Amino acid sequence: MKFGPVPLAQAEGAILAHSVATPQGRLRKGQWIGAQEMDRLREAGLAEVIVARPEPGEIHEDEAATRLAVALVPDPQAAGLTLTRATTGRVNLLAAGPGVVELDAPRLTALNRIDPMITLATVPRHQQMEAGRMVATIKIIPYAVSEASLDAAEVLLEGHRTLHLHRPVLKTAALVVTEIPGGAGEAGLPAIRDRLAALDMTLEHVETVPHRRDPLAQALGDLRDADRYDLILVLTASATSDSGDVVPAAIRAAGGTVERFGMPVDPGNLLVLGRLQGRDVIGLPGCARSPALNGADWVLSRLACGIPTGDAEIAAMGVGGLLKEIPTRPHPRRRRD
Repeated sequence: MKFGPVPLAQAEGAILAHSVATPQGRLRKGQWIGAQEMDRLREAGLAEVIVARPEPGEIHEDEAATRLAVALVPDPQAAGLTLTRATTGRVNLLAAGPGVVELDAPRLTALNRIDPMITLATVPRHQQMEAGRMVATIKIIPYAVSEASLDAAEVLLEGHRTLHLHRPVLKTAALVVTEIPGGAGEAGLPAIRDRLAALDMTLEHVETVPHRRDPLAQALGDLRDADRYDLILVLTASATSDSGDVVPAAIRAAGGTVERFGMPVDPGNLLVLGRLQGRDVIGLPGCARSPALNGADWVLSRLACGIPTGDAEIAAMGVGGLLKEIPTRPHPRRRRD
């Protein structure tokens, strides 16, 4: 692409490289210079302007961004995404509804290595999204880019599901709260309802039982037999501190299995994940009473969207698992004088 200052008489048909103030208002950078723009530039008294002029074999930024977006997401509806119209070489990819992002990181990295002028930025893999939030943005940096580079990008993406949104597949949840004298009880229930609502799930059953194994096991068994809830949550009055503590023991006593106790995400270390007659059971850490992001959100969102999550997946969450501290925690990381 030819880029630089030219005499005003040679500017028509080129792209204005930098915004210019004229008596009739500002001409924005990226504007094609036609007859009307030439008149305004003359009225501004300019002798020369800085322009960009694509050469043969180069594609205008908006066309290039659109082609790349279509190659990346050929069926937006199936991918759970919507694509914005290209402007200034940019197309944004937005979540069409709630869900969790899935992406092929090695392929996207390879895409960004084809040509530094072709860029794609995304949110992290498995990030929870809400409708309208930006999942990714495509930006063509110059005003035109090599067609050969764009062709290479399209070939790299062809036939691959490189970026999409896992939409929620679970619909209903039940919550068992354990209580002890002077405990928190159902405090935090609004935060849990909001978490589920953000995933298009409803909390259809809440009950409270004493913080002991047998009453909790009975409640879990009743929910198992009712077979009306896609997910079972447990919020305890006292944090789980051992694999033989109340929540893991109650899951086993109800005929289930404990897939994982403890996760390398903070806040959220004390999560319990179990299975009970084909359904997941999450023993929530105490920080789930707060609306702040914690490890339980990562597990809940993935399970809600049908993403297999067990021991190995939770172990892998440790890298990047140091989240923002919740100020109200009884034992924050940093001692306060």
